[in-house]
Amino acid sequence: MRATFLAGSIASLLIATAAGAQIKPCGSVDHARAIHQAWIKKQSAQSPGRELGMDEAICHQRRLVALLSQSQGPRVGYKVGLTSQAAQQALGVATPVVGVMLQKMFLDDGARVRTRFAAQPVVEADLVAIVGDAGINDAKTAADVARHIRSIHPFIELGDLAVVEGQPVTGPVIVAINVGARLGVLGKAVKMRSDAEFVDALAKMQVKLSDDEGRQLAAAPGAAILGHPLNAVIVLAEELKRRGERLKPGDKISLGSFGRPVPPPRGRTLTASYTGLPTGPMNVTVSFR
Repeated sequence: MRATFLAGSIASLLIATAAGAQIKPCGSVDHARAIHQAWIKKQSAQSPGRELGMDEAICHQRRLVALLSQSQGPRVGYKVGLTSQAAQQALGVATPVVGVMLQKMFLDDGARVRTRFAAQPVVEADLVAIVGDAGINDAKTAADVARHIRSIHPFIELGDLAVVEGQPVTGPVIVAINVGARLGVLGKAVKMRSDAEFVDALAKMQVKLSDDEGRQLAAAPGAAILGHPLNAVIVLAEELKRRGERLKPGDKISLGSFGRPVPPPRGRTLTASYTGLPTGPMNVTVSFR
């Protein structure tokens, strides 16, 4: 019994040590812990500052994700942000940025959500791709990516701008706050096809975000994301390689925003609709209370 007790104690100590190493602070200021506390309280976080570099930002993001995982579950995928050239230029980066999505961040189609689901809540029409196999890590074109995707899903992202208004917001700051990941509503799966007709249609499809009174809040073609939405997967895989990580089967990838973000309207239901695919239209809805 004593040997069993000692073995259990040693195992617990090793687990605790590993967890502590995983969330080791980055730099002289523990921005991740402050951002985490603000995230939990749905309050805007203090900006890490204009001088924050990208490598340190990634370190803060990893620590933040480790802290968030305690309440939001394990990592189940990623999100790609700043997928428009205008957004990149505004925040001083040359490429999109990458965040992490956790298990409890995904809600079912038709979810009812509080209007104030975040410190600075925004709603965007998005698209999620589910990784089919590890070959996706070496894809070089949208057509290559399609061969390694299991399915696509209409997706409404419920993001959080997260930083105190008026404070510096740069590309590294966006990375440090985990690219504003908060929640998202996942629609019904559409099986991915890798034929040219379907791949081309993804770039040409029309995506609209509308309310239940017929008002159109945002609209964009599929090509609004890096010329083709599957190009976001290539960017993601390249960034993960830089971080020493790889995509794996089953990973969910939030590909980016179609059109401008909008504030959540209390008492309304929003629908993201996708038309122009050979398989027929897709849609996903969320209601705000």
